[in-house]
Amino acid sequence: MPDPKIFEEFCARLSALIAASPAADIEKNARALLSGLFARLDLISREEFDIQARLLQRTREKLDALEARVARLDPPAEPTGAE
Repeated sequence: MPDPKIFEEFCARLSALIAASPAADIEKNARALLSGLFARLDLISREEFDIQARLLQRTREKLDALEARVARLDPPAEPTGAE
């Protein structure tokens, strides 16, 4: 995912250019254009990523606990020595 600081820096520079120009709605249009572009890239926010990472961690912990429980309930068969 592109660094959000780059996007903010671009917007700040664009704002400075607009302040010196008569085209006051260019910034609004540029932000809408860039937001639409980022939306089509199918990106997720850092917050959503962190939520999913925590959910995955909890799922892994539950899976480990269930695997340990199954191992206690159904120990592997011991070899009989008759091969």
